Amino acid sequence: MPVRAALLAAASAALFAVAAPAQRPRENNVKAGRSETVANHGMVAASHPLAAQIGLDVLKSGGNAVDAAIATSAAMGLMEPMSCGVGGDVFAVVWDAKTQKLYGLNGCGRAPGGASCGLFADKGLKEIPDKGPLSWSVPGCVCGWNELRTRFGTKSFKDLLGPSIKYAEEGFPVPEVIAGYWRSAEKNDDPDFRAVYLDADGQAPRAGELFKNPGLAKTYRAIADGGRDAFYKGAVAEKLVAFSKKKGGLFAPADFGGHGSEWVDPVKTTYRGYDVWELPPPGQGIAVLQMLNLLEPHDLKAMGPASPDYWHLLVESKKLAYADRAKFYADPLFSKVPVGELVSKEYAATRAKLFDPAKALTDIPAGDPKIGRSDTIYLCVVDKDRNCVSLIQSNYNGFGSGLASPDLGFAIQNRGCLFSLDEGHANVLKPGKRPFHTIIPAMATKDGMPWFTFGVMGGDMQPQGHVQVLVNLIDFGMNVQQAGEAPRVEHVGHPTPTGKPGAAGGGVVRAEPGIPAGVVAGLEKRGHTVERVRVNGGGYQGILIDPRTGVLRGGSEARKDGMAVGY
Repeated sequence: MPVRAALLAAASAALFAVAAPAQRPRENNVKAGRSETVANHGMVAASHPLAAQIGLDVLKSGGNAVDAAIATSAAMGLMEPMSCGVGGDVFAVVWDAKTQKLYGLNGCGRAPGGASCGLFADKGLKEIPDKGPLSWSVPGCVCGWNELRTRFGTKSFKDLLGPSIKYAEEGFPVPEVIAGYWRSAEKNDDPDFRAVYLDADGQAPRAGELFKNPGLAKTYRAIADGGRDAFYKGAVAEKLVAFSKKKGGLFAPADFGGHGSEWVDPVKTTYRGYDVWELPPPGQGIAVLQMLNLLEPHDLKAMGPASPDYWHLLVESKKLAYADRAKFYADPLFSKVPVGELVSKEYAATRAKLFDPAKALTDIPAGDPKIGRSDTIYLCVVDKDRNCVSLIQSNYNGFGSGLASPDLGFAIQNRGCLFSLDEGHANVLKPGKRPFHTIIPAMATKDGMPWFTFGVMGGDMQPQGHVQVLVNLIDFGMNVQQAGEAPRVEHVGHPTPTGKPGAAGGGVVRAEPGIPAGVVAGLEKRGHTVERVRVNGGGYQGILIDPRTGVLRGGSEARKDGMAVGY
């Protein structure tokens, strides 16, 4: 086992080496691999330390949380390019201290106007390929940045993109985990892609090596000078359409000129006195709320994190919520999504009747939407005025579609592969439609004020990770760092909407190091198939506003390179 994995495993095991649940004090002796970050003015948490520092510099120079979030997001697009960038989409939840309200941003791109189920049928395809130009949807990131900046920000794109432009031109050092992700690029044989991300010998940068991206520097300069229109109506859009034509894609000028983001109302449920907020579909955020509603009637605190009873309930609640996800979650502009009913306590009570405390569910109506490994970044920011931003940005699979133009310096997402080609499915491909989306920012409030800004990366893991972090905080009394660093499980394996089978029966529970042997045995006794894994997908960042002192408490993912920084 590599040194980093061994350290994580040891830290995870220590997290569960605690007193019996009934004896656990609110401030317990659970040990994590690092301490919480504490600060009283502002804080940024991101999965690359240099990106977090860029956001902190924005706060210290007088910018607000939205300014810092955009600057950090831009830096992440440069520094973790397999996971995110201006070729992908962005979603955010914003707490505005002035109006004392929450706002949701859906910065999701749409299918090209030339896309249709018939086109894929004519090509003999039963599913949309997860790589290549046919997987493209319009990148929504830059438009999303602009919506955030014009509504809540105080600084120009020149100010916010300047630090990333400098790093792109002069080079930045690649950290350990990101370097590991980057090596997947060496298998890509597309010459344009290789010219952007690999050296002359076809190698990805190793940990500690400098990487430059002059093409992305030019793209960022164009946005700094010309704003969003440079991307959607100007030189960048022209180059994207020309690149699409070269690669056999479907992009046309109208796909970019007609693109726009959408402001939406976040959706909530209550959980033990806290309001937990997620964005509505086409994202999967309300699955978190459905799972919490199913768990709330049970005394999880008494069970404790070392109890198979807890983990059984968690997995079963996931199965029920994701069965609904498969059937209902889609673009609400094209399909009626019964959000209010799905997140109600009354509906949860009817679904909870399917629980069997002694047996795993294996036959749940509907299957899961198309899922897979999702390469995503999540970041959060809280400023001195207690404006809060929860922001998530993604290309979907590693380096998205696997295509990038050397002249532009970024990979284009493959979110379009998440459409179904089944004409009877809510998530069926239509021109101009937004696909089912996995990335979900979140926030929790208490007594009408922001309490916890957080997110978990990793495709299908995200709702499961959100719930586990919240239970760790609220039920098990962990702090912000412990809550994210604690060992997790991920339940995987279901049919897709096109009928392609996943794991048979009740799927597989993937358990990280630190999940006690007694938990595994207890789950297997109930009929679960359990697989031991080194690490589950899903990085985490979180910032909690201490209601007693007002101090910011930050945590960052031990499974990633990131950190929380404050002043």
